[in-house]
Amino acid sequence: MKVLLLKDPKDKDSGPDPYIKELGSYNLEATLIPVLSFELTSLDSLFEKLSHPECYGGLVFTSPRALEAIKICLKEKSKKEAWSKSLKQMWNIKPTYVVGKATASLVEEIGLVPQGEMAGNAEKLAEYICSREKPNSSALLFPCGALKREVLPTVLREKGIPLESLTVYQTAQHPDLQESLSSYFSQQGIPASVVFFSPSGVKFCLQHIQKLSGDLINQVKFAAIGPSTAEALRGAGVAVSCTAGSPTAQDLAAAMHTALQPHSC
Repeated sequence: MKVLLLKDPKDKDSGPDPYIKELGSYNLEATLIPVLSFELTSLDSLFEKLSHPECYGGLVFTSPRALEAIKICLKEKSKKEAWSKSLKQMWNIKPTYVVGKATASLVEEIGLVPQGEMAGNAEKLAEYICSREKPNSSALLFPCGALKREVLPTVLREKGIPLESLTVYQTAQHPDLQESLSSYFSQQGIPASVVFFSPSGVKFCLQHIQKLSGDLINQVKFAAIGPSTAEALRGAGVAVSCTAGSPTAQDLAAAMHTALQPHSC
């Protein structure tokens, strides 16, 4: 069975994409189509804030893109030296809260220790942070995207836990998206399932997929990597066949294997 994954491919340097590999173990033939393009912003402001760990109670990351912004900053020799000599150690005294394994592994790459990675989504991470932070303590620094959901900031605000957000990337539709989707449907036909990896992916892709599938759209099973993406699909009037238990390749593949069984509902 063919599965269409609406996500960026993993870096070529780090081996095969884990989602393609895991789905392959269930005899599902997966294809990736990149949906989003990202533009990094405010890198000088980001490093200025990172240079003053004494002003913050810790860090919060809900997206790998925010870590990519930091890694770009650290390519500059003077900033890399400052990070290695003192800043990294000073931040390591404080918690670094993350959602998901992908974000956690990037946190480890810059020398920090992630906490809360098993939370799986922003709602659960907010609960985890609230269980560990005291109201009215130093603000947590939250590098994020322009389209961030307000769940985490809202929960922390209600609990009196200060959060300082800084937009470090803008999200837009990938320039080749429509062409890539048309090419996939003309060459491979209509997939058994389409997996969405973000609410932005739903916004940019769903109408094209519905149009390309035509009268056969009801044969396609739609899957989501997490609850916010599933919510976006339902909000667009689409039935969600399965949602991964946590945002990992293993959990998604297992959920899809069950959903694609002949008698699953």
